[in-house]
Amino acid sequence: MEHWQYYLRGRLLELFGLKAQAIAAYSSATRLKAEFLRPTNRVAYLLAEQERFAEAEPYFQAVLRADPGNAVAHFNLGYTHDKRGQYDKAVHEFREATRLNPKIDRAWYGLGLACAQLGQHREAAEALEQAATLQPMNQHAWYQLGMALHTTGNTVRFEQVVMHLLRFDPKATRRLIRDTGRDDLAHLVQHLVV
Repeated sequence: MEHWQYYLRGRLLELFGLKAQAIAAYSSATRLKAEFLRPTNRVAYLLAEQERFAEAEPYFQAVLRADPGNAVAHFNLGYTHDKRGQYDKAVHEFREATRLNPKIDRAWYGLGLACAQLGQHREAAEALEQAATLQPMNQHAWYQLGMALHTTGNTVRFEQVVMHLLRFDPKATRRLIRDTGRDDLAHLVQHLVV
């Protein structure tokens, strides 16, 4: 029962913004009962939130050793790899997350960005297409999808993405047109103030 007390203390400390103390309480809970994954996951999350990705990684790995079917933990581990520039590892974890839960849009988005970093633009476009489909009003997913499509030379789908993005985020559309050098589409957003 003592492990629960440390876990609940960690939650309370976290609620009050005392993250270092929360990590210490969660760590005490995991020392008392290693198979109790809630505090392990919270430590990993708090470390990642503080951009201490190298420190967070073993905690996410511990969660996955105990629960290999945890799509969110695969996403979180992929995210830590991505932030550390380990794009091959990130791709692996994001793919596993999407295999386990095809509706986890942020894993598709992360997969697309990591693939783009590796120069795998076709795979990036496929993943970003999934992210954009799951989140049809996510301007970031649509912008990145447009960039990947432009890079692969898929002009027909690129123009469809521009028209979709224009419906709900003209400024992102202008940025996409500018960043891809598609001046032939600039008339769509010429009314916007710079």
